[in-house]
Parts: sequence; C-alpha cells; structure tokens
Amino acid sequence: MKKLLALGLAATVAVAGLGAFAGCSGVGAGDSIKVGFIALHDDNSTYDKNFLDAIRQACKNKNIPDENLVIRTGIPEEQDCYDAAADLADQGCDVVFADSFGHESFIMQAAQEFPEVQFCHATGTYAHTAGIANHHNAFASIYEGRYLAGVAAGMKLVEMYNNNELEANNFDDDGNIRIGYVGAYPYAEVVSGYTSFFLGAQSVVEEELADEGISVSMEVTYTGSWFDEKKEKEGANTLIGNGAALISQHADSMGAPSACEEAGVPNVSYNGSTAAECPDTYIISSRINWVPYFEYMIDCVMNGDEIAKDWTGTLENGAVALTEVGAAAAEGTQAKIDEVKAKLISGELKVFDCSKFTVDGEHLTEYMADVNTDAAYEKDTQVIENGVFMESKYRSAPYFDVRIDGITELSSAE
Repeated sequence: MKKLLALGLAATVAVAGLGAFAGCSGVGAGDSIKVGFIALHDDNSTYDKNFLDAIRQACKNKNIPDENLVIRTGIPEEQDCYDAAADLADQGCDVVFADSFGHESFIMQAAQEFPEVQFCHATGTYAHTAGIANHHNAFASIYEGRYLAGVAAGMKLVEMYNNNELEANNFDDDGNIRIGYVGAYPYAEVVSGYTSFFLGAQSVVEEELADEGISVSMEVTYTGSWFDEKKEKEGANTLIGNGAALISQHADSMGAPSACEEAGVPNVSYNGSTAAECPDTYIISSRINWVPYFEYMIDCVMNGDEIAKDWTGTLENGAVALTEVGAAAAEGTQAKIDEVKAKLISGELKVFDCSKFTVDGEHLTEYMADVNTDAAYEKDTQVIENGVFMESKYRSAPYFDVRIDGITELSSAE
C-alpha cells in the first residue's frame, strides 16, 4: 500500500508550500476546542483501541466536553479519509488526528484545503519535509518497548528450556530455539519492531544459556493486512507448525493470540493486554501510550503554540509502555524488564547496537536509510553513528528496514 500511495504523495508534496512557517492559530488559553479523530478500524482492533482510549482520556484530562470530540471509525486508507477529514473540518474541529500510515496523503490534501485546522497523523513520513504548515507527524521509539517485550519472551524461553518443556521441533538445525512473528506488511515499521523483539529475546537466551551455546532463530510471516483475524490466525498456526516455541505479532486482531491460546504456545501481544482472552499463554504487551502526545497536541492548539513537525515519544516521557506481565510469564520477568529499561533510558544499552547483530555474516559499519521519503524511496541519510543504527533520531516513524541474520521471512506482502 505504501508504494501505491507514493505517486499521489509526490504530487501532493509538489504543491505543499502553503504558509510553510505558520503556527497554530490558537483559540485562547483555557478555551475548549473541538477535536476530530479518524480511526482505521474501531475498538475491536487492538491497534485502534489503543488510540481511541488515549484520545478519550486526553480530552477528559483537558476538560474537553464529550460533544467536542468527534470520532470517525472504519475509515480506510483511501479517498474516504479525505472526505472524513474535510467533514470534520467543516464541523468546526480545530485539530484532526488520523491513526494509520496510509491515511497520510489524504490528510495532507485536507491540510492544504483547510489551513486554519491542524492535521496530525501517526506513523507518517512526510511532515518534516513537505512544507505544509498545519500537517504534523508523531510516533514513538516503540522499538525499545518491543525490545523489552523480547526480554520477557527470552525469560520465558529460558524457563521452558530449563524445565524441559521444549520439543525437538522447537530447535532449528543449529540447535537454537525457534520463535515466530506474525507481521502485517514488510514495511520498516514492522521490520524495526520484529527485529528489536528478536534482539531482546536473543539477549536473554544467549546470556542465560551461554554454557549450552544456545540462541534463538525467528520466522516471520506477513498477512498483507493490518487487520485480518483469519490470516493472522493462519500465520500463527503456520509458525507453530514449523516449531515456534513462542509467537509475537504486529497485526491488530486477536488472530495470533487466540491461535497461541488454543495451541498452548506462549504469546507476546501488541497494543494491549490479552490476559482475559488468553490467560494461559499471555506474557506481556508493548504499546505506544498516546496520551502524552494528545495532551501536548491539545495544549498547542488551545494556546496557539506551534505543534512539532515530527514528534517522538520515548520510554522516559511515558509514551513507550508495557502492560503488566501475565500469568504465563517466567518468574523474575518484571525485575529483568526493570533492569533493562533503566539501561535503555540511561543510554548504557542501545537496541540497534551493530555489534549485536550481523547481516550476511558481517557487522554493519554504515547504512543509508530512506528518511526523507520520496516517490522513488531513495536512501538519503547515513544512520549509523558510533556503531549504532540511530532509529528515531532523524524521523519519528521507523526507518530500520535491515534484514539481519537469524530472522527468516516466509512470505512477502506488498
């Protein structure tokens, strides 16, 4: 879908120089504002529910009346998104937020047609270069949360190994423990997420089972959709059939967690707890806590302050979060997470430390990433500094698209 949007985005950017340095108009400090929200799905999607819960909470925290929050759900990544955005602007919304990657070109179109309204967008890649004054992107360093979720996964794998709970097919030909991952698309956002999860799990297994010389290997399957319960469940079952001892995912339904619960395979979910639905297999979930951004966005509009072109949430500011550990988690998991989290916040530990992974048997020393997105997706920015791939430094949305050793993609979904 990303490639299908490129031509339209390129045309949009070409005419984007309208009032490039204008700030928010403001409605007066303390006054209420009207907020519009566009969701790809609804509360049945773990992804969208995470956003919807956050915007409702942020509006409540900022004393915005219920009638001043206008939510549109089930808005696809097509012209319907522009129509919804334009309608929200016509209804008097001061700020409109859209929650899915493929919404961006339509949000950009609306932003140019309604310059008095602020348009904010999650996971987008164009705001920092497009020059549209009232178009803004936001994301978080969720790869750090994924890494911590991987640490929890690694703790579980070590427990299973030590308790002789692993079967012969849970090991690959090199004697490493198999794990699996259900992804939506082979986009950088997904690749960054599953790679950081893998590295977190690997770090624990290699440390705890060093005497045995055991590591992990991971298979990834793609569904070609952000939300397709049937395909997500099928993908998880394929991975389980291939011997995965544990499954995680970057897809938005209960498909993978339910497959794990039925098969008795531990699961690390995403965007929210599945403990109630999967009590026997749920370990933990990482998610972006959008409340800090939404409160910031609302404050800017209320006070007439300029919204950052490209905002990045972090562990430190509470935008990267994990749920409580589930009953299936290994003993000591929370303490280990706390230990590693402190190292990430202090900078002692870097998720994409290039000394910790290889590509075709070699450690990366340089890498050009596609940061300033254009229609050709040209690699434009050197992102390795002092031996670390600097995810989130040059843009909030992920650009880590490196395929590292130890991870095998079973399918491709464009």
